[in-house]
Amino acid sequence: MPVAAAVGVGVVGSFLSSRAQKKAANSAANAQIEASEMGVEEQRRQFDAVQKLLKPYADAGLSGLAGQQDLLGINGAEKQQAAIDGINNSAEMQTYLQQGENAILQNASATGGLRGSNTQATLAQFRPQLLNQLINQRYQNYAGLTALGQNAAAGTGNAGMQTASNISNLYQQSGAAQAGAALAQGQANANMWNGLTGAIGQIGGMKMMGMF
Repeated sequence: MPVAAAVGVGVVGSFLSSRAQKKAANSAANAQIEASEMGVEEQRRQFDAVQKLLKPYADAGLSGLAGQQDLLGINGAEKQQAAIDGINNSAEMQTYLQQGENAILQNASATGGLRGSNTQATLAQFRPQLLNQLINQRYQNYAGLTALGQNAAAGTGNAGMQTASNISNLYQQSGAAQAGAALAQGQANANMWNGLTGAIGQIGGMKMMGMF
């Protein structure tokens, strides 16, 4: 093969090699970017699932907190009174009241003090004491709901932060892939131009030597 033809083949080979390198770099980058996007979507899907799973508990916590605030009077005297009246008129209150009063009367009857002042005083004190006890119990029940909601909210927040961190890492990987592809293409171009420059120099040298 003549020298000039060999140089020409080298130039074409350099060009084809550069194009192949750039195509491979683009393919690798696109594959990484696609994988990162799929990872991002999966992370978001998982977070949405966690959020949906914990939402009923978070909502219950809000209800519990509102109930506590009503009983404490934080939401106003009207709501506080309504909360207490709700307990006082509840089926739970009426059941315990009836059972307690019957027990007091039966005890008084057994001891011969059914009409005594002590029995009447005990009956008079029993209802407010029972109401106070049920108010405290209701508050504790609300506190349990509040704690449940707080834990659910914290779980949702932690899941959100973890999801954000994972998505950030995936986007960093995607960015790194794009940067790597750009660098690879730049290197391929540089190699191609170096090959062309070398070939041109080689041809020029051969001309000066009178080889063709």
